[in-house]
Amino acid sequence: MIKLETFTKKYGSFCAVDRLSFQVSSGEIFGFVGCNGAGKTTTIRFLATLIRATAGDGVIAGYSVTRQPREVRRHLGYVPDTFAEFPGFRVKGFLDFFARAYGVPRQIRRRRVEDLLDRLGLAAYARTDVRKLSRGWKQRLYLARALVHDPPVLILDEPTAGLDPVARMEFKSLLKEWAAEGKAILLSSHNLAELADMVTHVGIIERGRMVVSGTLREVLTKTDRRPRVRVHYLGAPDRLETTLRNLPQVRWSRAENGQVILEFVESSQKGEVVFAQVLRTLVMAGIDVVEYQPLLPTLEELFVQATAGNALEESQRV
Repeated sequence: MIKLETFTKKYGSFCAVDRLSFQVSSGEIFGFVGCNGAGKTTTIRFLATLIRATAGDGVIAGYSVTRQPREVRRHLGYVPDTFAEFPGFRVKGFLDFFARAYGVPRQIRRRRVEDLLDRLGLAAYARTDVRKLSRGWKQRLYLARALVHDPPVLILDEPTAGLDPVARMEFKSLLKEWAAEGKAILLSSHNLAELADMVTHVGIIERGRMVVSGTLREVLTKTDRRPRVRVHYLGAPDRLETTLRNLPQVRWSRAENGQVILEFVESSQKGEVVFAQVLRTLVMAGIDVVEYQPLLPTLEELFVQATAGNALEESQRV
């Protein structure tokens, strides 16, 4: 549904994005991650037909971004990271206006606008001047605008900025509903912990190039960090600590409130074997293990590791 093909964007001699490629299929939520200036917004604006490519192309729902921009806009819902002012519009009229602009038939338009007002909690603000909405409510309104023509593709630039915790939880639920309906969704966010709870796939961009991409689980297991496991146990910690001291596989442990987090010496390729060996040893030592949960690295850890090499290379050039 979304396909970027060796997209390059230059501003004079500066290359903002360099031969970037990725794709997002129907039902997938792709988290697009990068530092400020990495090229995320440039890429998103190209896919939204707002800027031209220096080289390469993109495809949205089967239509070329460079050759068929009008068809791309018909099949795309886009939420920017900043909002334009629309004087004279009230919330419901705002959505109705954009539905008419997209050619949504009258009867369908009425139902869809009402449905979006309800789903995004905007019904109580239907007659409110758009300019008087807070940042968070404007964010909801622009999400509704992006959906008013029921596009198969959504591109969202920092979609949770300005939302309170409750609204963020509601948004996560809606995002998964939209993906379940078959929409292909691309979103960027600086909140990596939050992003990891929403996406199915992730791509990390650094200085205009993709440094790692894949399913969330695939990219999280690409770190060089040693495998870890959380052990929740019953009883006094003395026996556990004695047992752990005699385990050569355990590199370090941290205990708190009836739980201990272990890190192992073995590489991630042998992680499952080590996990099984340690669990068997704990049980045979009489430790009452309530929970034994392998821990994946966080998206923040992956991001730091994936971009550290490029940051070091850049510093050495200066």
